Amino acid sequence: MNAAVENAYWMPFTANRDFNRKPRVITGAEGHWYTTDDGRRLYDTFSGLWTSGLGHCHPKIVAAVQEQVAQLDYCMTFQATNDKALKLARRVTDMAPDGMNHCFFVNSGSESVDTALKIALGYHRARGEGNRTRLIGREKGYHGVNFGGMSVGGIVPNRKVFSAALLPGVDHLRHTLDIERNAFSRGLPPHGIELAEDLERLCLLHDGSNIAAVIVEPVAGSAGVIPPPAGYLERLREICDQHGILLIFDEVIAAFGRLGHAFGAQRFDVTPDIITTAKGLTNGVVPMGAVIVRDEIFDAFMSGPEHMIELFHGYTYSGHPVAAAAGLATMDVYVEEGTFEQARSLEQHFEDLLHSFADHPLVIDVRNFGLMGVVEMAPRNGAPGARGMEVHKKCFWDENIVVRAGMDTLQFSPFLNSNPDEMTQSFEALRRVIDTID
Repeated sequence: MNAAVENAYWMPFTANRDFNRKPRVITGAEGHWYTTDDGRRLYDTFSGLWTSGLGHCHPKIVAAVQEQVAQLDYCMTFQATNDKALKLARRVTDMAPDGMNHCFFVNSGSESVDTALKIALGYHRARGEGNRTRLIGREKGYHGVNFGGMSVGGIVPNRKVFSAALLPGVDHLRHTLDIERNAFSRGLPPHGIELAEDLERLCLLHDGSNIAAVIVEPVAGSAGVIPPPAGYLERLREICDQHGILLIFDEVIAAFGRLGHAFGAQRFDVTPDIITTAKGLTNGVVPMGAVIVRDEIFDAFMSGPEHMIELFHGYTYSGHPVAAAAGLATMDVYVEEGTFEQARSLEQHFEDLLHSFADHPLVIDVRNFGLMGVVEMAPRNGAPGARGMEVHKKCFWDENIVVRAGMDTLQFSPFLNSNPDEMTQSFEALRRVIDTID
């Protein structure tokens, strides 16, 4: 591959100059394995990008997409729709927490977040509370890279270049990562429920009657798998109820089995007002996202003349029939293969593998919940992220495994139907790599 071809593709969230010196190129996939352009098989420890929990190229999903693209490749969903989008909306809402019976389709997690924020603002305006315009996010939160999601998000590198153009009227809760008190916790950390009181403090500062919504990930993913302190989400729900604030769960990662249930809300037994999702909605096969809302939110928009549009929002590819067909097949597989139960049965083995690194001199923390986990290494002096990138590249080239590095945090998102022996072998390979670096 020549440099001109490589440089034509400006890669996302990638050190492009470093990458182009020795590109890591995938040409095929099957089940839990990738194939590279030089013919090697690589075990995928991240199931795509939190996306492909059923494995790559699942035969049932592939067949559904092939059939659909030959039957109906595209249909606009403004003032018309397609049969697959209608069916998928019902399947998704049937899986959702009780009382969440309405689904708006988008194309990605980033779009689902911006859509949810618009719905929250529109809901309050429709109820005569247009003064509720303030949005609350959380430090270290990741809600995609559109301007709304970046504004409520709290990952500094994603925000700093664009800070002048972020939404006004946004505030943030403190993050809940507390390595000093919670290092090497298994599951929910014991310390930090008091951080939920930040929301009460912001209600006093801005007056709760001016706050439209709070958005959090049930388990923060991209910032490095930060499970909520025990009782934290329950307390956020209580404060939102007290002040009439909508609670949004960003479940782009957490939904569809990652936490052993259809939705993380069900794992925590905390029902938000709005859920955003994507990734596992189609097993990553075709881009698609969704926003699921409580009945009272949908009903608030259904006023005024019936011939008028209630929500002036949508995308050309909202409810795309090929994506919806992939989604329907994915929902079928979740049920037919007992995927969520499979995922729960793997949690203890996954946890034990992660925490086997607790004794390594380079490791400063291990965190996990459901099938989400990280091994966090100490950064090199003056070179944060260098260790993580070295591990990623050595795993790819020397051990034939794909490991995602977020700076010096090695992130893991196993397949929901993983083979325990393959999981074990992948972590043994990781140990060999970490043992070779300084």
